[in-house]
Amino acid sequence: MPDNPDTRLTRSQRRAERLERSKQIEQRYHKNRQRNVMATPGHYPFSLVLDNLKSGYNVPKIFRSVQAFSGAAVHLVNIGVFDPAPAKGAFRKVPARFHERFEQAHDSLREEGYTLYALTTDGAEQLPGARLARKSAFIIGHEELGLSFDPAHFPDIHTLAIPLPGEMESLNASIAASIVMYEYLRQHGENQRSGS
Repeated sequence: MPDNPDTRLTRSQRRAERLERSKQIEQRYHKNRQRNVMATPGHYPFSLVLDNLKSGYNVPKIFRSVQAFSGAAVHLVNIGVFDPAPAKGAFRKVPARFHERFEQAHDSLREEGYTLYALTTDGAEQLPGARLARKSAFIIGHEELGLSFDPAHFPDIHTLAIPLPGEMESLNASIAASIVMYEYLRQHGENQRSGS
């Protein structure tokens, strides 16, 4: 059955709808980013570093998970406007730190006493066997390209791999972030909540 001409959108109508959606996303982003200056760290001294991730799906989902696991902050390296709606309000509540280059995030976190861990498919240590520092910062690279830097240039960064016995070589960035946060809380959760 042919499409009803009255229900089909023209290219210009579809383009106008996309532009309107983009405008609404940008407005939500800026409104939430302004509110983010009042965000306070969660109970646990871990942070996530989102290294050049695509600004779409994963970034707001990671904010939501950091809020759920009560983390300290999210450092965004070279990440543009994203739709905060999937974060369910977490972009307003979890402190966000914005950096143009990874080196800026690295130096800032090191000055604050963090131990940095990069999640890679060929990490030197398997996540389940790693003893995570109390002040941990977990680096998640681009969904397709990986880290924006060569870990060899940052010998202080530990590399971790999440074991994957199945046929997939890697996990979605937001899933990997949640797994490492869960492992962090498994190791430090009770002691931190009680203040020790």
